[in-house]
Amino acid sequence: MALHLRKCFLHPVRSRLVLPPQRIKSLYTTFDGFDEDEIREKLQRFPGGSVDLSKQTSGIAVLTVNNPGRMNAFTGTMMGELKDRVDELEQWTDGKGLIVQGAASTFCSGSDLNAVRAISNPQDGMKMCMLMQNTLTRLLRLPLVSVALVEGKALGGGAELTTACDFSMAAGAQGESGSQRVRRVSLAVSGCAGLMAPGSEIRFVHKHMGLVPGWGGAARLVRIVGSKNALQLLSTARRVDPDYAASIGLTEEILASSDVSRSLDQAQKWLSDHTKGPSAVIRALKKVVVSGRELPLDEALRTEKEVFGTVWGGPANLEALAQGPKRK
Repeated sequence: MALHLRKCFLHPVRSRLVLPPQRIKSLYTTFDGFDEDEIREKLQRFPGGSVDLSKQTSGIAVLTVNNPGRMNAFTGTMMGELKDRVDELEQWTDGKGLIVQGAASTFCSGSDLNAVRAISNPQDGMKMCMLMQNTLTRLLRLPLVSVALVEGKALGGGAELTTACDFSMAAGAQGESGSQRVRRVSLAVSGCAGLMAPGSEIRFVHKHMGLVPGWGGAARLVRIVGSKNALQLLSTARRVDPDYAASIGLTEEILASSDVSRSLDQAQKWLSDHTKGPSAVIRALKKVVVSGRELPLDEALRTEKEVFGTVWGGPANLEALAQGPKRK
């Protein structure tokens, strides 16, 4: 009887449900004076490195910032490539999770100085800022559970990139057993630094360059660690090691090994625990969390209702009902 009612209720809900387009809206458009083609054309003059994307049949993708000769700093072409990779991930309907990492045992050192010097006038700087804010905001809003795998140094813009991920989990010190290591888990209101390898560090060095974060990192940092901790990290440019990052909620967990291949394996295992189940359900869960995080309550509730309508009576729901009790 209950199953029959669900099927009867499903049809009118889906027939009148109007879902938003898959492409996530950007913060800045031409109405804000932002011309993406113009700034990308200028950035193309500063090539080097790449942003690589590998999508696995498990539904987990690995995005790699790859410019090891310059500590994985973003060249002009890499900024454009990051935007293109996010475009691709938005269209990946089978995806459930994403790991963001740097090549060759270091995360990212921010912007390549050659590109920075060439667009040092305020107008171009603002346009580059809008491009990267658009890209990282869309990265954080992807319907994928995302985690940054921080090895080596995450400096400046690299530190900002770490904040464009999903969870906040405090961890114990290196060397503790697995059961002792994880001390508490809590959902972040924004992103967090993800998983940190032993010996890694995060450092918001912007003030030493006479700047403030411009890729959205300051706004996200406040939401992750609170305004006092954020101000301390920004005003002192403090080196944040894994233990301190864990103590303020800036990292998910301290990995047991700094070996590159083992760290990635650990990150994939950690993420797979959060992405078990059908992709439609995992993506729907991420969507309701994003709406709850970013929208006023009334709008978030309406969005939750609409997303609920896309999975109610769906294949995963019907299979679970056929199997019996939901508590196993």
